[in-house]
Amino acid sequence: MTATPGILVLAGTPIGDLSDAPPRLAEELAGADVIAAEDTRRLRRLTQALGVTPKGRVVSYFEGNETARTPELVEALLGGARVLLVTDAGMPSVSDPGYRLVAAAVERDLKVTAVPGPSAVLTALALSGLPVDRFCFEGFLPRKAGERLSRLREVAQERRTLVYFEAPHRLDDTLAAMAEVLGSDRRAAVCRELTKTYEEIKRGPLGELAEWAALGVRGEITVVVSGAPERGPEELDAAELVRRVRVREEAGERRKEAIAAVAAEAGLPKRTVFDAVVAVKKAGGL
Repeated sequence: MTATPGILVLAGTPIGDLSDAPPRLAEELAGADVIAAEDTRRLRRLTQALGVTPKGRVVSYFEGNETARTPELVEALLGGARVLLVTDAGMPSVSDPGYRLVAAAVERDLKVTAVPGPSAVLTALALSGLPVDRFCFEGFLPRKAGERLSRLREVAQERRTLVYFEAPHRLDDTLAAMAEVLGSDRRAAVCRELTKTYEEIKRGPLGELAEWAALGVRGEITVVVSGAPERGPEELDAAELVRRVRVREEAGERRKEAIAAVAAEAGLPKRTVFDAVVAVKKAGGL
């Protein structure tokens, strides 16, 4: 007799304050047949805080074994198991393990549901003081400087508010790169240790935030950056045009290509950008 397929439950976990855990999370932890956890030690602390004793089998499911363990969990689902997926904080599959398992379950036409929970993305947006009617989540930027600049160039003209995760030891470099590509006066907010004892929201222009971060920042970080302002071609002075060309050159573009790209995105003739670059070059600035 063929077993009735089980169900995959993605469970959001607190991003700081454990009392933020929804009641359903405790129910699912207690009743799941299999619990796939990013860190089994952190899972143990969570269940103890919630007064829950899991009855199911607990397995690790993190970036290093996600590919290998996914087939095993799919087999459990096909066998009728209720599989609960939890990560260290927040929602599984959002810059955390889980996407591969969800995709594999959907491909096999298995049911997937969720226990909504706290979100660092939405919490940071709400606290940032920046427009939140339209936004896009960009996850983590690349670690390599050139790739990071290239990725930022892709969103330089994005009008929606941008949300990023970042490691504390890379925050100063990231904010400096953002100031260089997006403009030092672009408004932003660094949200640190959300919902925890030492929660801090630092708001200001990217240039000032980069200087602040250079002194050293600790904790879990979410960065919110305002979208590009509406600007007509007449508002882009020569210095701004040259800055954009320089950013593209540093990311690996040839000057001719950089000038053409900047002219296209600014709605200006290539000659206007070229003349600005030549003027700065003659002055010894490029």
